[in-house]
Amino acid sequence: MRVLSAVAVAVLLSAPAYAQMPNVNLMPEVKTKTQEEKERDAINDKAYKDSLSKIPDAKGSADPWGAVRSDAPKAAAHPPAKPKTKTGSSAQPGGSAQRSQ
Repeated sequence: MRVLSAVAVAVLLSAPAYAQMPNVNLMPEVKTKTQEEKERDAINDKAYKDSLSKIPDAKGSADPWGAVRSDAPKAAAHPPAKPKTKTGSSAQPGGSAQRSQ
């Protein structure tokens, strides 16, 4: 039993070292890119980014129903509501049970 646990510990401790192996191409049929291909890809990426920068920003209205409405939305027709006053003992001047806020 001790031998089995010692082997298990050794395997667990060697796993991180195994993960640090050098980069080995395990699929030789897959080719890596040559320097010319990398340069061509860089030129294509630059052209793509330049074409994206030429797209104008949309500055139109974001109102999807703007063409459906007959006129622009009107401002509020009624004046703003008055704030309500507090009721109770704090609203009465001279009351003995006033609360301080």
